[in-house]
Amino acid sequence: MTLLSVGAAAPPVSGPDQFGRQVSLDEYRGKKVVLYFYPKDDTPGCTKEACAFRDNFPNFKKIGAEVLGVSIDSGAKHAKFADKYQLPFRLVADEDKKIVESYGVWGKKKFMGREYMGTSRVTYLIDEQGTIEMVWPKVTPASHAEEILNYLGKKT
Repeated sequence: MTLLSVGAAAPPVSGPDQFGRQVSLDEYRGKKVVLYFYPKDDTPGCTKEACAFRDNFPNFKKIGAEVLGVSIDSGAKHAKFADKYQLPFRLVADEDKKIVESYGVWGKKKFMGREYMGTSRVTYLIDEQGTIEMVWPKVTPASHAEEILNYLGKKT
């Protein structure tokens, strides 16, 4: 698993969201995009992280930043997850793993002595021109949204 570096061009993001509408990174040109990758809908860590983004969403909007979540779950699973927790941002379904692979977040993981392939919890901040501005390779789900807002507050 090799993450992308700051200064690299952000690979395309294309897939359906929880409403069945196509999402493309190109539609967000001119805005900062918080692209966060998470392992699975409705699991403890992923729920904490998503709810932290939800609770801080007005602050992201205030500074003109968009939030997009990506996992390999289906659009239908995303819809249930988003509805259950009233998530106000789009969740991109990456069932064919093209996005997670292009961003270097798909790879071998270990849990309780077992190895398996999965998505690592990583966040990329993409600038207005489509370049990777910042990478958070290690994420604490409950406080991560505030960590990004603190970074953005220092940048604006």
